[in-house]
Amino acid sequence: MHAWESIQKTLEMIENRIGEEIAVEELANAAALSPFYYQRLFSRLVKKPVREYIKLRRLARACEALRGTDRRVLDIALDYGFGSHETFTRAFRDAYDMTPTEYRGDDIRLNNFDKPDLLLNYAIIDLGVPLISEGLVIEMNRLTVNEPVNFMGVKRYCSIAGLFPNGEATGVNEPGEVWRLFGEIEDKIPGKPQGRKIGVAYHDDAAPEGCFPYFVGAEVAQTIIDENCQTWTLPAADYLVCRWEAESFDELVSTALNKALKFGRLWQEKHGLKQGSFGAEMYYPEAGLNCFCMEMWSLWMEGDENGK
Repeated sequence: MHAWESIQKTLEMIENRIGEEIAVEELANAAALSPFYYQRLFSRLVKKPVREYIKLRRLARACEALRGTDRRVLDIALDYGFGSHETFTRAFRDAYDMTPTEYRGDDIRLNNFDKPDLLLNYAIIDLGVPLISEGLVIEMNRLTVNEPVNFMGVKRYCSIAGLFPNGEATGVNEPGEVWRLFGEIEDKIPGKPQGRKIGVAYHDDAAPEGCFPYFVGAEVAQTIIDENCQTWTLPAADYLVCRWEAESFDELVSTALNKALKFGRLWQEKHGLKQGSFGAEMYYPEAGLNCFCMEMWSLWMEGDENGK
């Protein structure tokens, strides 16, 4: 058994018993390691100490309950291993800079610490070969775009610290807020029939320190001047396209998106490709809100033997 498989086994244990107290010794025993080496290996692979990881996963699961049910905050706190309303509220505020009650009453998305899928750190696949892991299907392909593609929508600057590393940062999901703003003006955009929608993070010298621009838009035949809209153009180029499918739309745009982004970057590194100047999430009209697949596009950029 690989070392990552031992840790993955304990991640499943934690998830299945998220509201219980689990001793580190019990987790270490399940991984066939001493408590010392288990905690050391866990921190190395998961990027968090065991106890902090458990707290962050409890908060992530509690977020689902706060939005998905009308149960009392105290009951949710107790269900997910927090000893009191005060303890839960303090931990929630530290992670998200708001209270559970404020979150429940506001239409806002949060970033949570995802349960890692450690296989994705080590799997190597060829172009066009799907990889299946924990209900997620990922496929890498190369695609050539011969003509630029224009989009109209909205742009905002988002905090890097609040989003990266994907699936490991906690706080307000700022790109999600840009999507909400786009929804308010979408019907005013002369969208192309059967056109796509895009969410793109890219480099901008004008961005405030510690921030990146994020654009959300609809595909248009040609851009027009509109004081309520901004534009972004997908250049004609060769692209690396990471396509993935998930079991639900919510998972598709949250945990599955984070896993696919990480896997795509790792795939590029392993194949000697450099990171491009932008990453674009592509949504197709035939998918709608009930089709659980999407794509991440990045420029196909050859690197040296070290991928640099």
